[in-house]
Amino acid sequence: MVFHDLSPTTFNDLALELFRYQSKENLLYADYLSHLGVKPNKIMDPRRIPFLPIGFFKNHKVISGIFDEEIIFTSSGTGGMQAARHYVKELSLYEKSFMHAFKHFYGRPEEYRILALLPSYLEREGSSLVYMTDKLIKAGGHKESGFFLDEHDALAERLRFLSLKGMKTILLGVSFALLDFAEAYSFAPRDNMIVMETGGMKGRKEELTRQDLHQRLKEAFQLSAIHSEYGMTELLSQAYSVGEGRFMTPPWMKVFVRDIQDPFSILPTGETGALNIIDLANIFSCAFIETQDLGRVHADGTFEVLGRTDHSDIRGCSLLVY
Repeated sequence: MVFHDLSPTTFNDLALELFRYQSKENLLYADYLSHLGVKPNKIMDPRRIPFLPIGFFKNHKVISGIFDEEIIFTSSGTGGMQAARHYVKELSLYEKSFMHAFKHFYGRPEEYRILALLPSYLEREGSSLVYMTDKLIKAGGHKESGFFLDEHDALAERLRFLSLKGMKTILLGVSFALLDFAEAYSFAPRDNMIVMETGGMKGRKEELTRQDLHQRLKEAFQLSAIHSEYGMTELLSQAYSVGEGRFMTPPWMKVFVRDIQDPFSILPTGETGALNIIDLANIFSCAFIETQDLGRVHADGTFEVLGRTDHSDIRGCSLLVY
């Protein structure tokens, strides 16, 4: 399995091996490569792999091989837009990916009480974020953890209780819900609390930059930094930021920046363009995704999300103006 530290050479070898597998077993991807005139056996550098435009997940069944899926994850389909669908062959693969990624950046779930403020996701079926959060809560095994829909009073009381007990806490929430909650209550400073936003304004607030959002949340919760989670329905892996909007990927995930005017050209470190993602956990779908997010990759491998490409649908996890 790929859920461990990988050297750059090993990552590249695994990416090329997976590319050649999916170029045969993923019929949609194979057809896409054929239309581009790409011969998979001629690709020797992952940067030269053609990435599948993410929009295909809205209108096609993007799978590698033939199987009966265990679950279908769906995107929010914000504002009546068509939802993307991810047909997952093995839920255990997704669980291993998000569990290893969480441990990689934060340690064992048992160390935390996890409180989830995810109203827009709880109100619909098929959310991969809700599935992941539920499994992390159950893995933690603490009765104080749980989901909160609109029970802000109960959530505030739970946070005060955990603070008094000195228990390490993660408050995970969509941006608009965290803002609503933060504006209605006052909080004492805490050293053992993490507030993590997952994006998602849903048109419920005035437009904010991520910097403005984080500043408001830092002031309300009296914290020095706000963490962020970056994931999407079409992937099986997540990136995390521990502050300042700089996301780190787990070892089996890598982000590149492509030229907006030439989608098959990868830009140098530090330049702004659209994000391409390799997710080695996405074995039975497509591991090479051309997203509609704008961003830049830094020399240390971290990346920023700066907005959306022109004319793209606004995704539920990205309704922030950067």
